[in-house]
Amino acid sequence: MKKFLVFILFTTLALSFAQEKYLMEGEKRFKNIKMLTEDGENAEAYFSFDGTKIIYQATVGDLECDQIFTMNLDGSNKQMVSTGKGRTTCAYFYPDGDKILYASTHHFNNDCPPPPDRSKGYVWKLYDEFDIFMANSDGTGLVQLTSSGKYDAEATISPKGDKIVFTSTRDGDPELYLMNLDGSEQTRLTFEKGYDGGAFFSADGNKIVFRASRPKTEKELEDYNELVNEGLVRPTNLEIFVMDADGKNMKQVTDLKAASFAPFFHPDGERIIFSSNYGSKDRREFNLFIINIDGSGLEQVTFNPSFDGFPMFSPDGKYLIFGSNRFNKNPNDTNIFIAEWIDDINQEEGN
Repeated sequence: MKKFLVFILFTTLALSFAQEKYLMEGEKRFKNIKMLTEDGENAEAYFSFDGTKIIYQATVGDLECDQIFTMNLDGSNKQMVSTGKGRTTCAYFYPDGDKILYASTHHFNNDCPPPPDRSKGYVWKLYDEFDIFMANSDGTGLVQLTSSGKYDAEATISPKGDKIVFTSTRDGDPELYLMNLDGSEQTRLTFEKGYDGGAFFSADGNKIVFRASRPKTEKELEDYNELVNEGLVRPTNLEIFVMDADGKNMKQVTDLKAASFAPFFHPDGERIIFSSNYGSKDRREFNLFIINIDGSGLEQVTFNPSFDGFPMFSPDGKYLIFGSNRFNKNPNDTNIFIAEWIDDINQEEGN
């Protein structure tokens, strides 16, 4: 019996060490952190609406560019649910969990599209070939929802189960649009000069949070217009914005003069978590921050000297999932991590 108890204690301590070894000093909001993927480029991992599954994009194994996968919360049962052709991005579950949403270029070409021209610096390519598709949760029954002939991607769904928000360049500037879950009634939401993207609804479906650039000087506008004409965006100066779900009452939340992106609402609707290189000596160093919706109370959540991004709370707010370069097997790997979220730090420290 004594040996058995010692074994249980050793196993518990070993498991605890294995989970906490993924933490960086100062990360008081996390406990029981787990790495869900082991190698490759894995990113944009999002919970299903019931919090039981994860959908994400990955370049692993023999894949030359991202495809869409699903897995369980413990990282088991990984399955590719996209076609394996072209490039995919920005996947999301429908509220019923029976269908999925993602953007893909496969219907134009089976091959991966060429990478962006980095002679112009670090830029994102908004491929005209991207359209948004709906499919069954296993990838069957693929239905094309957009066909503008321009970039349509970055789509997410309202918890109300009625609308999809997405980014499109169909009117020249990258703007936010709404459509019904079947792709009907596509309408424009934003009208300001600059890139608008990466939008998510609040838990009640009444608000939208997104990242945006707002070029103002003559030099900034010239650079922005030149790039957009080539389907490119320079994401080095992005701020976080919120607005009502109908596009009204737009407000800027951050003013960090940094590359802030991947915002997501806390389930309480009063806070936003996002990734930024704010305060970093190396502009390639990104960490997670949380801020009140009115722009107050900025708090750094992660302290990783490489990259943390794409955070998302579970629907009940008990977990946070994110992509990170921490503890990589290979230099270029990005893996998906899940951690228990500590909302009340004072109570946790008092235990």
